[in-house]
Amino acid sequence: MNALHFLITTLFGLYLMAIVLRFWLQAVRADFYNPLSQFIVKITNPLVKPLQTILPNVKNWNFAALVAAIIVAAGKFFVLALVFSQPVNPAGFVIVGAISVVYEFLNIAFWVLIIRAILSWFSQGGYNPAEQILVQLTEPLVSPIRKVLPPMGGLDFSVLVAIIAIQFVKLLLSDLFGGF
Repeated sequence: MNALHFLITTLFGLYLMAIVLRFWLQAVRADFYNPLSQFIVKITNPLVKPLQTILPNVKNWNFAALVAAIIVAAGKFFVLALVFSQPVNPAGFVIVGAISVVYEFLNIAFWVLIIRAILSWFSQGGYNPAEQILVQLTEPLVSPIRKVLPPMGGLDFSVLVAIIAIQFVKLLLSDLFGGF
């Protein structure tokens, strides 16, 4: 049964990650023609596109993607409950799904910041589509910190502060709602 739990959690988690990335990419107005953006849009269209007829975008907020993310997260808990013969509580699944989406966003933000920091050490300064998307995703998170944090000898500690803040919020969520 551990293998089945792993498979269900992984498949739902990967699709949830893609939908959260779609929401985030649109929220920060990332380059739509970037190959990574195109990939995310294509794999999430089957679920997000029908919801967009009901929930239109408001400015750069794609509420259809947000609702799709909650549906996928709640669906994961629903399928796990069915497979492992646990009680089914639809309202509870939606609440846990919404919290799970926030936790997934924080998880992705953590890793995107880590990857961006590591890539900055090796970047040649040329155009790299993956690096460009990472910058577009993380700049709204680190630029407010840069405004408050003074420059320190050419070193940028804003990414480190953002990572610490994200970890703090993840631990807080874990303490309040249990582990995800």
